[in-house]
Amino acid sequence: MSTSQKGAGLFPSRLVEGYEAFVSGRFGSEQQRYRQLATDGQKPRVMMIGCCDSRVAPEVIFDAGPGEMFVVRNVANLVPPYAPDDDYHGTSAALEFGVMALRVEHIVVMGHAQCGGVRAFAEFQSDPFHAPLSPGDFIGSWIRLIAPAAGRLAPAPKIAGPEYIEQLALESIKQSLANLRSFPCVKTLEERGKLKLHGAYFGVMDGRLLIYQAETDSFEPVAAELHAAALSTPRF
Repeated sequence: MSTSQKGAGLFPSRLVEGYEAFVSGRFGSEQQRYRQLATDGQKPRVMMIGCCDSRVAPEVIFDAGPGEMFVVRNVANLVPPYAPDDDYHGTSAALEFGVMALRVEHIVVMGHAQCGGVRAFAEFQSDPFHAPLSPGDFIGSWIRLIAPAAGRLAPAPKIAGPEYIEQLALESIKQSLANLRSFPCVKTLEERGKLKLHGAYFGVMDGRLLIYQAETDSFEPVAAELHAAALSTPRF
């Protein structure tokens, strides 16, 4: 056991080990980058709104270094509509900070396959008493942001299968893009050409990345040849 592990108490040993790997590896080779970020502050060009699902880490998927992306994660990668009031609005506050303070140039809403939040809403449609979407809880209120997207699809099947859940996840990304444009600062900057909005969808099992094409209202694969080659390469 290392000295740092001995002094960590009940802190998770996996995190201690991870930090040891970081400080002896990546940090060692990027000290100047971290010093620059500490002195000059962050200036990311991209804001990523992703799901808090532990399998979908944007910095890993996009091979991003420190300071490259301003990342906001919540259940089911949802963006609420503009609604200023006295409630707490974590995602909206982060959005405002990214757009107005950091002046990001791109906002990406990235959904993913096998999303538990999207699945929970699909199951709720079939059974309104389905846990954890009982009235009054936090998840129930939050996940109902998916309702407008669901309303544009065919009625939900009695048992929501993978195909319907994926369709709902993709439609929900489009709804979040529409909700982004309800924020005056986002709408104004997009109209001036200073901000661009994007939708993306990541396949947890196969690593496939789709991006939303507004012109055709469709999600199209990125780097399809590289992806196919990666899938066909034997791993030992």
